[in-house]
Amino acid sequence: MKLYDGGRAPNPRRVTVFLAEKGIEVEKVPVDMGQLGHKSEEVTRLNPLQRLPVLVLDDGTALSESVAICRYFEELHPEPPLMGTDARDKAIVEMWNRRMELSFLAAVANAFRHTHPAMQEWEKPQLAEWGEINRPKALAFLELLDKELAQREFIAGDRYTIADITGMIGFEFMKPARIDRPEHLANVMRWYQAVSSRPSAKA
Repeated sequence: MKLYDGGRAPNPRRVTVFLAEKGIEVEKVPVDMGQLGHKSEEVTRLNPLQRLPVLVLDDGTALSESVAICRYFEELHPEPPLMGTDARDKAIVEMWNRRMELSFLAAVANAFRHTHPAMQEWEKPQLAEWGEINRPKALAFLELLDKELAQREFIAGDRYTIADITGMIGFEFMKPARIDRPEHLANVMRWYQAVSSRPSAKA
């Protein structure tokens, strides 16, 4: 199989960190997103949405969407469990991962894509007002998360999961999105220090 990878972009990186936590190595096909490589004929053939990452299986099946790719590997390599264990736990992990995606990572991404000059050719129309609106949305969600993290070590419970991967990458993406880190949120900062110190975070 081959993984068409977009490097440090948030969604490709989610898969990279997930694979590192699992100890799985996959052949990668680097795609230069800065040069709009994700819009190439080859990538478009595999994913008409022109987004990365894309995992191409040995039978030619092309899987896109980072969580779908992670789910595939979770089923093949269930240990360590990053997407839950029993029915209840899997639902809780899914709930928190979706919250991290929709309420946090998406807000950070919108701030970046709609205000950063480098995104003018990517985001059409680029709406600066929408980008500015999303900055406080991201921070408001972290306020909520800080209260949750007062009760447990990780986002979805007492074990590291895909929700922590999504959260960590969203948190790091705040810098290019020009959102100040909330140093006053002690629980969030404690959590970020812990997850960013894991070996997988360097992947």
